[in-house]
Amino acid sequence: MPNKKSAERRVRIAERNRLYNKHWSSMCKTVVKRLLETIETGNVELATEKFNNAQSVIDKAVVKGVMHKNTANRRKIFMAKHLKAMAQG
Repeated sequence: MPNKKSAERRVRIAERNRLYNKHWSSMCKTVVKRLLETIETGNVELATEKFNNAQSVIDKAVVKGVMHKNTANRRKIFMAKHLKAMAQG
C-alpha cells in the first residue's frame, strides 16, 4: 500500500481507469465477435448493419483513448475483408 496521500489517490485513479478501459475493450471485442457470427449466417443486410455499429464502437474507443488508431484501423479492415468475402461468395 502507498504511504503518501497522492500515491493512494493515484492507485484509486489507476483502478478506475483500468475498469473503464476494460469496459470499452470488452465492448469492442464483443461487437466484432457478433459481426463475425452474423457473417457466418450469411445475412448481408444484418451483417452490414452490425459492421456499421462495430465501426462506431471502435471509433469511440479511439476517441476515448482506450485503443490506438492504427489498431482500430486494422480491426476495421479485418471486419471489412470478412464482410466483402461473404457478400461475394
